[in-house]
Amino acid sequence: MLIDTTAPLARAAGEAIRTGDVDALRELLTAHPGLVTARLGTMKSARTLLHIVTDWPGHLPDGPRTVAALVAAGAEVNARFTGAHRETPLHWAASCDDVPVLDALLDLGADIEADGAVIGNGTPLADAVAFGQWNSARRLVERGARTTLWQAAALGEAHRVAVCFTAESEPPTKEDVTSALWCACHGGQRQMADYLLRRGGDINWIGYDGLTALDAAHRSGHDALVTWLRDHGAKPAEELA
Repeated sequence: MLIDTTAPLARAAGEAIRTGDVDALRELLTAHPGLVTARLGTMKSARTLLHIVTDWPGHLPDGPRTVAALVAAGAEVNARFTGAHRETPLHWAASCDDVPVLDALLDLGADIEADGAVIGNGTPLADAVAFGQWNSARRLVERGARTTLWQAAALGEAHRVAVCFTAESEPPTKEDVTSALWCACHGGQRQMADYLLRRGGDINWIGYDGLTALDAAHRSGHDALVTWLRDHGAKPAEELA
């Protein structure tokens, strides 16, 4: 069922969710059973009620209870957003750094390795790391999420990064190492940046958002890392263009 977001039922459900009025939400779901699996929006862009709970900026009142009420009523915990990307509610919770809601979704069966992220069609961890939502990122790792090289580098997970260079599989390319170095600076991980620089990473690669590693560290407020990068020859993108 597709419901226009301006329809009274959609507005009532959205209001109950955003205010944390779980009792009102349950009453709506009882009176309109199809609402719990409905899509709100258009054929080209639609989301579920669980996506409303996890929409930016997140941290809604009684978010975990709202998630539990929706799933108990039949909401699909791994439902996909309909639009340019296919993110699940867990992707959105990770992107908002909403750890309590993230935990609630995982406890109720959300797929921690679901694809569909804005970032490279990846997992919820890809969104969390790329958007600098560090609490969610670390929580996902604690809950068993697998990491790529760039994600582990951004989080300073030294053991996981080392495994990428010692595994029997094909070793990382220079491009992979450079990307990981950039992400380490995005995450403020100086020791990791040093490790990856010594592994051949290009410190002056102009990468994501048109920024160098130096720019990424500066944007994230890692002043000590910025100084270290400059000492090692790093430059801002504007000097390299």
